[in-house]
Amino acid sequence: MKDKVFYRKHTLNIGGKLLSLETPIVMGIINVTPDSFFADTRFSDAGELINKASEMLKDGASILDIGGYSSRPGATNISEEEEIKRVIPAIKQLVSHFPEAIISIDTFRSKVAKLAIEAGASIINDISAGELDDEMFETVASLKVPYIAMHMKGNPQNMVHQTRYENMLLEITNYFYNKLFKLHSLGITDIIIDPGFGFSKTQNQSLHLLNNLEIFKTIEAPLMVGISRKSLIYKTLNISSDKALNGTAILNTIAVLKGASILRVHDVKEAVEIVKLTSEMQKGLSDITTHDIII
Repeated sequence: MKDKVFYRKHTLNIGGKLLSLETPIVMGIINVTPDSFFADTRFSDAGELINKASEMLKDGASILDIGGYSSRPGATNISEEEEIKRVIPAIKQLVSHFPEAIISIDTFRSKVAKLAIEAGASIINDISAGELDDEMFETVASLKVPYIAMHMKGNPQNMVHQTRYENMLLEITNYFYNKLFKLHSLGITDIIIDPGFGFSKTQNQSLHLLNNLEIFKTIEAPLMVGISRKSLIYKTLNISSDKALNGTAILNTIAVLKGASILRVHDVKEAVEIVKLTSEMQKGLSDITTHDIII
């Protein structure tokens, strides 16, 4: 019998179809915002949106994550109506062109999430894990879709001032245990956790979090890592975000080796290569017997 304490769910139910997480998968970031921090995944033109989605799917993305609210530190707050105006047409365009694609909606607002699922999205990706909208959990339960719960303190406008912890790792794991208890009580079982790199965490705290990522193996939920081109990479290296692909690849490799099931990235091709190489490496290690070792 498996040790339930260290059991991790390896499938997601996407509209009655099972998406396997036995091998890590890649989520491609598509922002329909004018101010997300990485320009190459910002789209306001339908043609550019479709072309980028096509490229990501061809490169091996299993999920496309659509966001209309920039959550970078200090980003401008926009109305619910404006967010809806941005994301719903984009989702409908993607569903029309790629009917088999799995689309997640990156929002902390339950009304946006509901409309996005009705438009064809299949997953809700919430940076606040229900903290910024009291109706989110009930909405997820009624929609019966997978839910990504991220750790963040405060909101995008003030999270840079919410970085004080007594014991960061313990606080984040307890946060997820409490969230999973509430979600399970509502009948929600397809849950992914995201530690929230860069959200209410300094550069050093985010690196410490990555270095101790194995701690989340004790939680009965797949782990998503969203570290792509973030400031903990480009500020540490004293470069700009457009030069942060190599740093992203290095940290994503570490994340996969430490247990990440989903990589949320701007650069799909490189992330898929990371998954393939690390999977082959781990497969090779498991095939080695003592007779293969030369002393």
